[in-house]
Amino acid sequence: MRMMVFGATGRTGLPLVRQAISADHSVIVFVRDAVRLPNDLREHVTIFEGDVMNPEDVRSAFERSEVDAVVSVLGPAKGSPDDLMAKAADAILSGMSAHDVSRLVWMTGAGVPGDGDKPKLMNHVIKGLLTVISGKVLKQSEKAAEAIRESGLEWTIVRVPMLVDGEASGAYRVGRVGVGTGAKLIRADGASYILRVLEENKEV
Repeated sequence: MRMMVFGATGRTGLPLVRQAISADHSVIVFVRDAVRLPNDLREHVTIFEGDVMNPEDVRSAFERSEVDAVVSVLGPAKGSPDDLMAKAADAILSGMSAHDVSRLVWMTGAGVPGDGDKPKLMNHVIKGLLTVISGKVLKQSEKAAEAIRESGLEWTIVRVPMLVDGEASGAYRVGRVGVGTGAKLIRADGASYILRVLEENKEV
């Protein structure tokens, strides 16, 4: 499979790219700064540099590559604009639509609501804290998810809890917020699940 990965140099993106390469997928990475991509990965991927919030940069990457599916593991970082997720979603969706790419797997935080959620007290507390600490970012993430749901594409939104570093364990739970899920997830396990979603073509 030929996949374009956004957020490839992040702490979830790197294990995702490594796992995709190991699974013999063709990986195209869209990054702001290629220097952040480890040397051992560069010879195994196709690299496009650009600003994910700039639709022209994103469209240019699609124009110059053949893509079967798109994966975004973008996430707000220190210093990121509050509207990063919403503008990135708009640019990616526009690029996909213009070049007939229909499959999208999008990672976002568990604070973004979804059908089937049954939040418990702790979930409400965590979302309340997120709203106080980074309410604008959460709102923009919700806006991005809504745009994806209304896009008409074959999408899967993977909502993750607090991500932590560590070796992949292979032991993770999948469910709705408050239903069979935990408060933390190892990034490499999250990457593994995202790749599984893509390979098994899960749509919801």
